[in-house]
Order: sequence, then structure tokens, then C-alpha cells
Amino acid sequence: MIEEKLLLQALLILAPVLLFSLLPENRRLENNSLIFGIFQGGAAFLCVVFSYQFEGFHWDLRFVPFVLALLYGGPGAGLIVFSVILITRTFIGGEAVIYSYFTSIATVVFAIFWYKKFWAYTPSKRIKLAILGSVWSISFSFGMFATFRTLAGKPLNKDLILSPDIILFGVISIVGIGFAARLIEEIIEREKMRDDILRSEKLNTMGELAASFAHEVRNPLTVVKGFMQLMHQNETGKNHEYLTLALSEVGRAEMILSDYLNFAKPQFHKIEECSYNEALSEIIALLNPLAAKGGVALEGSLSKEHLQIETDRNQLKQAIVNLVKNAIEATQEGGLVSVRLYSKEGQAVIEITDNGRGMTKEQLSRIGTLFYTTKERGTGLGTCVSLRIINEMGGRAFYSSELEKGTKVTLLMPITKKGCSHQTQTVLKVAK
Repeated sequence: MIEEKLLLQALLILAPVLLFSLLPENRRLENNSLIFGIFQGGAAFLCVVFSYQFEGFHWDLRFVPFVLALLYGGPGAGLIVFSVILITRTFIGGEAVIYSYFTSIATVVFAIFWYKKFWAYTPSKRIKLAILGSVWSISFSFGMFATFRTLAGKPLNKDLILSPDIILFGVISIVGIGFAARLIEEIIEREKMRDDILRSEKLNTMGELAASFAHEVRNPLTVVKGFMQLMHQNETGKNHEYLTLALSEVGRAEMILSDYLNFAKPQFHKIEECSYNEALSEIIALLNPLAAKGGVALEGSLSKEHLQIETDRNQLKQAIVNLVKNAIEATQEGGLVSVRLYSKEGQAVIEITDNGRGMTKEQLSRIGTLFYTTKERGTGLGTCVSLRIINEMGGRAFYSSELEKGTKVTLLMPITKKGCSHQTQTVLKVAK
């Protein structure tokens, strides 16, 4: 019976996902795509071996593991499964084997076309796309079946088209891939949550240490600064020059201590309605000289809607200033930094994009780690403080980067009030 064969294969396509989830916690999907491909290849092999023969055709779920392997595991995993399917199906043989090759190639074309766009979608849309891949392979399989029957002089009839066996094949294929894709998304989400928890624990520990350190050092530093200011007023000549420099460095030390305290616990002193549009306009104007000094073009594109948040205006500006400043400093002369503001799904989206030197995957994974920086001079505190402030405001930050092509920081921030402006979309540009 076909239902028994297909239900067995449904379990076979779920088995690799469950086995992969039992691997050690550090075996992430993106770092172990070949293992994922081998598991899915085993499932595809068993699906072909235990296929159901109906009207001269082999009906099975072999393309479900292939779609999952290529979309979630990448080209390497997809190639493993594709090779297993072709070799196994060729070994089994039969008069319809050539039609199986055409279906395999059509499924490959579909999966490759969507692969590069796949990870840009939300988890729910990725699941729908995996289901669409299964629907595509089912449709093409049915088309090949119709061609096979026609060339054999046995055209399709209504009873055959509406055959319970064919309908059951389609239903189990779609349900199977949907359930398997959902399990994979759960594994990915679990790994992300684990990383977030570990990072949060590290940040809290470092924050407590930073706060303790900053408080202990600030008190004697204040005394030193006070006496130096008194000496500075009464000194002339070289001593005056030296004291000026020393006071400047003491001031810099105080700023670093303030960053430590802000990292430990951002202080929102004055909560008020703050316009994202106005804050970003002020930031762009503030950083104009820095961008012009480095020969970098700074461009702003702000939404025509007035998007507002209830928070500390100065803290919001500090967080975004750090991120825009990082983008400017990472961009070579003649480059471009753009700041974009728009609303999406009830959130304010702030995109800071540069076409600078970019970052490797390893560097990208360490962004936001205390004391880590890609600059030649820097403590890494600025980015940590910014991300901490954004998190305290209920926002989220996402980084994407490609080496030698640039970096994009996307901030998803809450909106407490939205109003329509009488002006058109604001575009601010600074010439190089």
C-alpha cells in the first residue's frame, strides 16, 4: 500500500533532522553542513530504495531531503544528496529512469535559484519556501508522469489524475517537508537563544566588574584632576603646556570610565518623546566634519513620517553616533556612508551602510564583545555601549558584512508615536 510506504518515508525524512539535533551543542548547522548533507543523503537513499511503484513510475519523497539539504545546508550538502539520488536511481533502473533525471534537474534549478535569497527571509517564510520547493518537484514529477504515459500510448484519464495514491503522495510530501523545515528552524532558533543567553551572561558579569572598577578609579581621578586644574591656573611656560596635555588625558580617562559605567547600566536620566527624524538629522550634521575630513560622503535618507520613541534623547544619539562614526572610520577616502530611516511592521528601521573594508565572518561574530575592535586604536567600548543602550530601549541590532565590500548595521527600534509630515522624504547629502 502506498500510504504505508509514504508514511515510512515521512519518518525517514524527519530522522536526519532529529539526529542532527542530538549532536553536541557546538555543532551548528552552518558549521556542519556536510554532516547535515550526509544525513539527508542517507534519507534520500532510503526513500528511493523503498519507493512505491505505480503505473511504471517510482513514487517517493527523495526530493524532500534534497530541497532541505540545499536550502539549509548549502551547495555542498545539496551536491551530496543530489549525487546519492542520481546514483541510487540509476542503479535501480527501469524504463522511467530518464524522466527521473529531468525531475532531479528541475528541482536543482529551483533550489539554486532561491538559495541565495533564502536566508534573507523570516523563519516562517523560509518554511513556506521549502514547501514551495516540494510542490515544484511534485508538479514536475506529475508532468513527467503524464509525458511518460502519453509516449507509451496510455494518456491520462480523470480517474488516474484523481487517484487516491497520487493525491496521498502530494499531501504527505507537503506535510513532511513542512514539518521537517519547522524542526530545522527550531534547532536554529535554539542555537541563537543559547548564544544570546551566553552573551547576556558574559555582558552582565563584565558590566558588574566594569561598574566596580569605574567607581573605584573615578574618585581618586577626580581629586587628581582638581589639583591639576589649580596648578594649571598658576603655571606658565612649558609647565603650563604639560599640564594642559595632562588635563586633556585625564579628561579622556574620565570619558572611558563613563563608557564603562554606561556599559554596566545605561542611565536614562530624562525620558521624553524623541523624534527619530530629528535625532538622525542632528547626528548627520554633527558628523559632517568627520566625514569630510576623511574624504567620505555622508548621506541621509529619512522617512517622511515622523517616527517617535519615548526615551532619553542623549542616550539614543550616543548609540547611533558611535555606529555612524564606526562606519565613517571604516570607509576609505572616496567612499560612501548612508543612513536610512523608514518604518516596517510597526517598527522604526535605521540602516547604517558603508562601502568600506568590511569584516570576515569571524570578525562579525565577535562584534559587541567587550574589548574587541577592528580599529588599530580603540577599546571596543563604543560599540558595546551602543548595543547595550539599544537593547535597553527595546531595540535590536543586526550586522551584515562582506570583506572589501562594506558593512550594514540594521537597527529595529520601537515606535511610540507615528505622525505624517507635511514634507516629502528628507534626503541629506554631504559632498566629499
